[in-house]
Amino acid sequence: MELPRHRLLAVSEGLDAVGLAALKFLSLEHVPMRKLEAIQNAQDFFEALHEKGMVEAGNLSFLKELLYRIGRIDLLKDHLGSSREEMERALRIPGRAQVSPYRYLLFQLSEDTTEDELNSFKFLLGKELPKCKLNPKTTMLDVFIEMEKKGILGEDNLSILKRVCAEINISLLKRIEDYEFNLFGEEEMMITEEQGGSIGSPEAHDRWTASSVAPNSPGSWNESSQQLEAYKMTSRPCGVCLILNNHSFAKAREMVPELKNMKDRNGTDVDAAALRRVFSKLHFTIAEHRNLTAEEIRKTVNIYQCEDHKDKDCFVCCILSHGKKGIIYGVDGQEVPIRELTTSFTGQNCHSLAGKPKVFFVQACQGDACQKGVTIETDSGEQDSSVETDARFQPECIPAEADFLLGMATLQDYVSYRSPRQGTWYIQALCQHLESSCPRGEDILTILTAVNQEVSRKSCKLNAEKQMPQPSFTLRKKLIFPVN
Repeated sequence: MELPRHRLLAVSEGLDAVGLAALKFLSLEHVPMRKLEAIQNAQDFFEALHEKGMVEAGNLSFLKELLYRIGRIDLLKDHLGSSREEMERALRIPGRAQVSPYRYLLFQLSEDTTEDELNSFKFLLGKELPKCKLNPKTTMLDVFIEMEKKGILGEDNLSILKRVCAEINISLLKRIEDYEFNLFGEEEMMITEEQGGSIGSPEAHDRWTASSVAPNSPGSWNESSQQLEAYKMTSRPCGVCLILNNHSFAKAREMVPELKNMKDRNGTDVDAAALRRVFSKLHFTIAEHRNLTAEEIRKTVNIYQCEDHKDKDCFVCCILSHGKKGIIYGVDGQEVPIRELTTSFTGQNCHSLAGKPKVFFVQACQGDACQKGVTIETDSGEQDSSVETDARFQPECIPAEADFLLGMATLQDYVSYRSPRQGTWYIQALCQHLESSCPRGEDILTILTAVNQEVSRKSCKLNAEKQMPQPSFTLRKKLIFPVN
């Protein structure tokens, strides 16, 4: 059958060299290594799969599985008409998975290995592998391939890999042990260790496949999978922290009659300063832009969308502005949907951030029509100036794609508050807890829970109004911001 070339071309255009290398590695049970090593582009790779009967016009199941395994849900959805949920259901069917458990284990290990750990692998394997194969460009997948060529790694030969992992990172060893437990079961593992058995029965293969799909779904957890892995956060700088800080709304008052009473956002610079301080400590490059119109916001976001983030591990965007449900205002009073900003950084729209955490913190005040001025007491007991209400948001602001976190200042249909002297309740609590909790190694969702607790305890003294922030996320791993 002829290949569906228009669809495959669209997929190939969305793959970079790293993605292609991953697909080739996961296909090694189906296409000879010698053949794959000669392939330099995605089109030739698809042709090789076609020659082996793995990709045909009426059957793209293997390619769908490959894209699912490497986390390219955007390509899977946009060009192959499938989804994460559909793949999860399909791969739970016995015999449906075509990527071997062993091959997928190695790929997962490569994803979890930091640059420093990769260098340690190369050093510890210096006697087993040719030095010419351990150059600075050698990836973790390359190391595994060389180990296989030398006969020191295979489905039934994991001892050297386990020994090296034990010396470098015990969590990598635990992943191998989890794989063995799920594949063999406790009794089968004991027999295998004593007798040098191989990969096990087809039933064992299916058992592992089922356990490796959507491990965080309700009902699929077991004792060996409850220790969530963490996103890699070792690059320096870790990434960009983009701060969009709108204070002066004179243009909006001049240009939009219905916004003639929109006030300047006094106190926002206090928030911006706190964000700069905290994220600098967390090894982010700070990029602050002040008083942007709606069009300038779009252009600024487009600059960072088009930037190459391949050497970074994360992207953070903090939005401080007036707004209303689901939108923020430019200083000219024009609206920008929050979802437009977040979806600019999906894997499809920003390839170099695919599989990496994208974090958005949004603090936006409502317009004057819904504004309520009240007074509060500061910690010193002095009367502060008015506290202004902040925006309401919809859950739809966050993309359905994986690896996003949207920290919202308040629940849908409720207001949040900003002090012109002390900044917003939400951003100030967020920065304080990041500063105190990140050195303890706490993950971002634990930190945001503490932020919820602190903000929920605050109230406006005159009428005891409250505020409750709400995070929405599609994170697949723990997100821990490193301090050291």
